[in-house]
Amino acid sequence: MFKNFHGFNVLEKLQKDKSHKRERKLPLNLMKFIVIAVISIGVAMLPTTFFGIEGLTDVHQRIIALFLFAALMWLTESMPSWVTSMIVVTVMLLTVSTSAFNFLRPENNAGLVPFKSIMACFANPTIMLFIGGFVLAIGLTKVKLDVALARVLLKPFGTQSEIVLLGFILVTAIFSAFVSNTATAAMMLAFLTPVLRSLPADGKGRIALALAIPIGANLGGMMTPIGTPPNMIALDYLSSQNMGISFVDWTIKMTPFVLVLLFLSWLLLRFMFPFKQKEIKIEIEGNIHWDFKTWSVVAAFAVTIFMWMFGTDLWGVDTNVVAMIPIAIFCATGILTRRDLEEINWSVLWMVAGGFALGVALNYSDSNSASLSSLIVESVPFDNFSPLVVMILAGLICFGFSNFISHSAATSLLVPVLGVIAGGLGSALSEYGGAQAMLVGIAIASSVSMILPISTPPNAIAHSTGFIEQKDMMKVGIIVGIMGLVLGYAMLIFIGF
Repeated sequence: MFKNFHGFNVLEKLQKDKSHKRERKLPLNLMKFIVIAVISIGVAMLPTTFFGIEGLTDVHQRIIALFLFAALMWLTESMPSWVTSMIVVTVMLLTVSTSAFNFLRPENNAGLVPFKSIMACFANPTIMLFIGGFVLAIGLTKVKLDVALARVLLKPFGTQSEIVLLGFILVTAIFSAFVSNTATAAMMLAFLTPVLRSLPADGKGRIALALAIPIGANLGGMMTPIGTPPNMIALDYLSSQNMGISFVDWTIKMTPFVLVLLFLSWLLLRFMFPFKQKEIKIEIEGNIHWDFKTWSVVAAFAVTIFMWMFGTDLWGVDTNVVAMIPIAIFCATGILTRRDLEEINWSVLWMVAGGFALGVALNYSDSNSASLSSLIVESVPFDNFSPLVVMILAGLICFGFSNFISHSAATSLLVPVLGVIAGGLGSALSEYGGAQAMLVGIAIASSVSMILPISTPPNAIAHSTGFIEQKDMMKVGIIVGIMGLVLGYAMLIFIGF
């Protein structure tokens, strides 16, 4: 992640630990990869009649096999998620695109996906929106505005322990709405570590404070479209189906829900881990130097946020295009350098692009062949299903997956499938918020999944302090997850999106 962030050492140690664990499991992971590859190839070689889908072609069958490969690889984590995405995209280009091997092409190239459409996923407008968010974060940290903001935002919460706890939850959530959840957690933990060490060893207050970081980071990311990858994945699919949600609409709807959930989480931490020490003094060191670059970052941040919130309605500028503004300003002023570009979390972007590519393949159709998604809709009697049950079941499945695999991977896996199901349910789903509610529900379900240290990087960072036992994280994660699912789906069904 970003080397400019306070707490980068925590992130670096976390990444090294993950790398060492992966090296130790290399033989087992290699075996998993071979087994999954053999299964996927076997599925691709079955007779098309095996699937019971009328009109299924060899190209469609290969897409099914690739989807299965991606699902199994992401679930087993035998390779990093972004590596799986790169393999899937490359194999897709060679087997189901207009640039596939000649011996794999059907007559008239029927059903082959344009290779430019697949490769364009790496420059998808949503990807650029995410890069804009990363660049803003880099700018804030380079001129130490993150430190200044943290100091200003935490000051009103005083020194009373329980109120300071609330302050850390809310401030972490605010940062996480605009900055990577992982980087936010590392930064806030750097501010919190001296406090944790000063608290009584026999008290439970430091458990509450340590857990405040992942709770604030994971939940706060839901507030804006750029807060976390699952939001972007759901939004991209909805936009591709002409059901897009604007930046301001998303923020207005999600912010009250997130604030209620954060407040309930604060009450839960107060109840489960009461403070023995009644007062805490927070000291955040570091002075900001107000020069041309600092003012440039402030101006770029203000303009970008304003344009994200109101630019589309006032001037017709798309949200994704607005993301280019801070990139251009920071490049022109010398704030963004070549080394800064290297610090962008490209692995997350590549992983998300792989999910987008799967969605492109599922939904592509031409004059000679229908899309795989439409064939699935026609072959499955979705009219016999209860839309409400499908929505809730989808959320529970996503919640289950996201506690064990990357949130981005779980969302990338489920969104294209649920998009197909939403299309099959048609008007029956409109009573419960439509396709928007179903797919936004997946973004919510992934974000509230925080039961284990491996569930999210913020969880892993908090657990690395040594102040949190896994059983405590599980108890809090289960309760917060249930509250988030219940409140989230109630909002989507009764208020709509």
